[in-house]
Formats: sequence, C-alpha cells, structure tokens
Amino acid sequence: MLENFWLFVLIGFAAQIIDGALGMAYGISSTACLLALGVSPAIASASVHAAEVVTTGLSGFSHWRLGNVDGALFRRLVIPGVMGGMLGAYLLLSLPSEWLKFWVAAYLLSMGIVIIGKAIAPKPKQHQPTPLTALGLIGGFLDAVGGGGWGPVVTSTLIARDNDPRLTIGSVNLAEFFVTLSTSILFVATLGITHWSVVLGLLVGGSLAAPLAALTLKKLPVRRLMLLVGLLISALSLRTLYLTSMEYSVWLAALRFGF
Repeated sequence: MLENFWLFVLIGFAAQIIDGALGMAYGISSTACLLALGVSPAIASASVHAAEVVTTGLSGFSHWRLGNVDGALFRRLVIPGVMGGMLGAYLLLSLPSEWLKFWVAAYLLSMGIVIIGKAIAPKPKQHQPTPLTALGLIGGFLDAVGGGGWGPVVTSTLIARDNDPRLTIGSVNLAEFFVTLSTSILFVATLGITHWSVVLGLLVGGSLAAPLAALTLKKLPVRRLMLLVGLLISALSLRTLYLTSMEYSVWLAALRFGF
C-alpha cells in the first residue's frame, strides 16, 4: 500500500476538512474512500481509528479545559461506547472480509442518506429523554464496524433531542477519545501494525488540513457541504456494494459448478 501513500494523505486531508466544517464524518468519509480503494474493512477501520486517537485526544482535552464537558453525560456515554466499540472491532476481526465489506458499505450508504436528509430537511428537535446507555453502545459499535459514525449517531441524536449543543459536542468528543483508543488497542493487539502507510497518510493529510478546517466552516455553506458529503459517501458505498455483489455472484457460480 506504500505506493498509495499520497492518495491516503489526500483522503485524510479531505476528511479532516469535512470534519472541521461539519463537526463529524471524518471516519465515515475516510472509510468509504478506503473501502472503494479495496482496503479491507478491518484495516480501514483500524487505520482510521489509529489516526483519530491523536485528533480526538486533543479535541476532547480542549473541550474539557474550556468547560464544554458535562461530567454526567460523559460518564453515561463512555463506558457503553467503549463496550460497543470493542464488540464492533471483534466482529470486524472475526467475520470474512468480503462478506463484511458488503454490510459495512450498506451501513455507510445509510449514513450517507442520513447526511443528505439532514442537509435537505433537518428534523425538528424532540423534547424527550434519550436512553444514553443504548445510544453509547450503538454508537460505539457502529463506529468500529463502519470506521466512523460516533459523531453522526450520538451527537446528532442528542442535539436533535434538545440537549445543549456546546455541552453535547464537548462531552461526546471527550468520550470519543476513549472509544477510539480502546478500539485501536484491540486492532493493534490482533492485527499488528501492518498498515503504516494508511495510518501515516491519514495523519499527515489530517494535520495539513486542520488549520484550514475553521476557514472552511467560515467560508462554505454548511448545508451545501453536508449534501455534497452525503452524495460522495453514498456514491462510494454504492460502488463498493456493486463490486462486492459481483464477487459474490462469481463465488456462488463457482460453488454451483463445483469449482
């Protein structure tokens, strides 16, 4: 994968610009691109999470120092989030790569559609309690399996249900560091570090883009950017679904004829 290093840098750069402008979708964007390039779901998720350890750690620490963290909300999210992330990572490592790639691409396609929906017609806020344990568990699980999704799932749900945006974003960001760290440790312990070019490419690209992220947020219409990101993720996921289904067809035909 070394020959694709600069392509991974570009993916990391674009994903960080998106994340800086929307406050989410780094993992989903980069994972969708990596899957489209033929990277296995486990290596894609492991690489994205390894690259995110640094960024989520800095982000979470900054929010904590600035008083943007609700301690009670953080505590109720972080433990189920870590448990869900570990479960999702274990699933990624246990199931066949090509079979899982189909379902991960289907999940990413659904997230792309959700982002498009938010861009076109944002849902009104809902004044009702949120089951935080279940939300953290699902968010962590989907984040590990899909290489991203903690922000779109957890942050969007909490803000849509009329939670304070500042405290929600800060608490979710701090919890994300621990979810990302635990998932990365499991990936490293089982896969080892065999995908340095992907990790370093995402890190370099993300680092280069970080100073420009705030400028992107200031200059670009957020809803229009969300629409473009949703369309990109959906298109990449549809391509992966198509290629994977074609591989399934060949495999099933071979079984049918006894090869």
